[in-house]
Amino acid sequence: MTKKALTILSIFTLVVSLTSCNGGGDLADGYGNFEATETTVSAEANGKIQFLDVVEGNLLEKNEVVGVIDTIQLSLKRDQLKAAKQTIYSKSTNVLSQRDVLQEELQVAQNDKKRIESLIKENAATQKQLDDIQGKVRILQQQIKSVETQNAPIINEVKGIEVQIEQIEDQIAKSIVKSPLDGTVLVKYAEPGEVAVFGRPLFKMANLDEMELRVYISEAQLPNIKIGQSVTVKIDDVDSMRSYEGTVSWISASAEFTPKIIQTKEERVNLVYAVKIKVKNDGSLKIGMPAEMWIANQSI
Repeated sequence: MTKKALTILSIFTLVVSLTSCNGGGDLADGYGNFEATETTVSAEANGKIQFLDVVEGNLLEKNEVVGVIDTIQLSLKRDQLKAAKQTIYSKSTNVLSQRDVLQEELQVAQNDKKRIESLIKENAATQKQLDDIQGKVRILQQQIKSVETQNAPIINEVKGIEVQIEQIEDQIAKSIVKSPLDGTVLVKYAEPGEVAVFGRPLFKMANLDEMELRVYISEAQLPNIKIGQSVTVKIDDVDSMRSYEGTVSWISASAEFTPKIIQTKEERVNLVYAVKIKVKNDGSLKIGMPAEMWIANQSI
């Protein structure tokens, strides 16, 4: 049932309750229907549904794996990218090997340069020998820079492939269908063997441990209710009514018009305000179930 339909049903319940009780008996302070935050779980990947282990009414835990969408093509694409990455890495290895050889030669040349500088101080070497070794050091340094420049595009190519692999792995992860919260399966929309497309609803669930009762009160009742206030919620039972403790969690900031079917002066309230009340569910409360709100504990 849509929220719009629930709203209409709530207001209709308000009308019927008021008209039926007119002239006798204590009246509740508000009438409405129970709601719950419903979450629709949709496919985040394209492919055939391998399995979808959800049954309407079943309880699911948060992050529980309940389904898998075919990931064969994604896995093959990931393997292909990993192979390409290794091939490119081999090119980089060859380039880096050349750099390592040049760095070894540079280290030897720099050691020779130090020895020649020491010999010059003792007049045991010539300036030409120092100039020659300095020239060799500069040449080796330029060669190393040249090799590293050749390796830069290879490294960038590897990084590009790594990004693609991460994207594929993200898609594979999204092919695993998980429960987004602790809750109860309300509706199942798909079956194993069917083809899922991105955004297609698979199932709908809600946490029913705590329900919300949406009721409507008149403007005159607003001063008597506030957020966080404890109220009594009552539902029909076999012989009488069953009571629950509730807490006001939300009060609408704007008013809504009541149906024109309300005719008497006492019942003709031009504006009503929506109020939400959180109620701990013992298993008896259901979505759409009508209920009453009593601001003070009153006997029926």
